Amino acid sequence: MNRPRSRLWIWLAWLVLFYSVWVWLVFVQGDWPTAKAHWPMAMAMAFGSYVAGSTPMGGGTVGFPVLVLFFEQPATLGRDFSFAVQAIGMTSASIFIMARRQPLAWAMLKGAAAGSLLGTTFGIVFIAPLVPALWIKVVFAVVWASFGVLHLYRIGEIASHSGMTSPGERWDFRVGLVVGLLSGATVASVTGVGIDMVLYTALVLLCRADLKIAIPTSVVIMAFTSVIGIAFKNMFTGVQPGVYENWLAAAPVVALGAPLGAFAVELIGRKPTLLFVAVLCVGQFVWTCYAEQAALGGVGIGLAVAAVVLALLGLERLRAWGKVLGRESPGRAPHFISDLDAPHPMSTETAESSVVVAAASAPSSETPTECSAEP
Repeated sequence: MNRPRSRLWIWLAWLVLFYSVWVWLVFVQGDWPTAKAHWPMAMAMAFGSYVAGSTPMGGGTVGFPVLVLFFEQPATLGRDFSFAVQAIGMTSASIFIMARRQPLAWAMLKGAAAGSLLGTTFGIVFIAPLVPALWIKVVFAVVWASFGVLHLYRIGEIASHSGMTSPGERWDFRVGLVVGLLSGATVASVTGVGIDMVLYTALVLLCRADLKIAIPTSVVIMAFTSVIGIAFKNMFTGVQPGVYENWLAAAPVVALGAPLGAFAVELIGRKPTLLFVAVLCVGQFVWTCYAEQAALGGVGIGLAVAAVVLALLGLERLRAWGKVLGRESPGRAPHFISDLDAPHPMSTETAESSVVVAAASAPSSETPTECSAEP
């Protein structure tokens, strides 16, 4: 079945709205000198927006280290800027993705959005203020390094998945809810990014999801979380000085760059793009440890490396559970998997047709279904 007809006019209308507001800010309100003075951030986010639209990593993945490591700005500024710039770039990419009717893991996405709404706001108020600036950098470096290393040695398997395996939409929603709640309260609220990578990891390792489903879904959840994060901070806790100035320069770039990244990756291929970004993830970890070696010391660097190893062990455990869930290997899974009946694999054709096919004799809510990737 062919993909439903796209509605790109919705995305084009969004661009007209955004650029109208930006032009008003820059030329009517007289902020052009401010935007011009911060052109280096616009240049950096030209690449960052491609990463945001084509991989399960937000634009803050580039914006954060550029501001914090290269320009030596406070880590709190990097976090708040990540929320602000992704609220434009990844929202633009999300509208583009939805307008093109690309397949999404909707049940898990809805659960993650609900969890992020609670977790991100809770984390901004109660957790992020307790984390020292140095450890914001380290948390960012560790999470991205573990993601990078995983893809360097598992990219072949991850890129080979087709469709998505799921015991049912209610199960997907619960998994998404846990992912959104925990990663929103910790990684996203502390660094301004990361919830997209966590949801993506759950999809490709636990649900064996096709990258054509997992990456667009991760883009949408990061857009949602970024809007929640920057809106909540503006209304209740305030944002760091310098966020608006850098945002003013970078926003017009990412509004177009992130959607183009989502489109260009179909021509270039997701595997080479992910491998390139994985190398950058490992590189920024090395850079962070080197730049902060005086503050971290040998013990701190050792703990950071140990954290990467522990994260990889956790990811491998998640992968093992996913193989059991998909009946690809024998073994015993935790009760939240083993208590469910054998799942049905969802083919790529089913994913892209936006059809939900329930099991013929579904007597209860726990009977697995072939869950759709798009409503």
